[in-house]
Amino acid sequence: MSIDLETAAKVAKLARIRVDEDALPALAEEFNTILGFIEQLGEVDVTGVEPMTSVTPQRLKRREDVVTEGDQQDKILSNAPDAREGFFAVPKVVE
Repeated sequence: MSIDLETAAKVAKLARIRVDEDALPALAEEFNTILGFIEQLGEVDVTGVEPMTSVTPQRLKRREDVVTEGDQQDKILSNAPDAREGFFAVPKVVE
């Protein structure tokens, strides 16, 4: 795949980047270089390789899923700067 000057200008416009006309050939060349690297990655054989979420193998810490006391509405609302009728009251933002 090759990026021409027209496509480079369109990408710059979509990214809201001002690019002078004389800088468009260099930008198109950079896009083509990036696309070349992406094509190289597509050629790599990754059969049998587990997907990773991090470069270091680690397990997320988990807590026990325990039922706790409920029905603490009054206690929770006591921390609110303004509570009315059992709910948090917030300032009106839309008129």
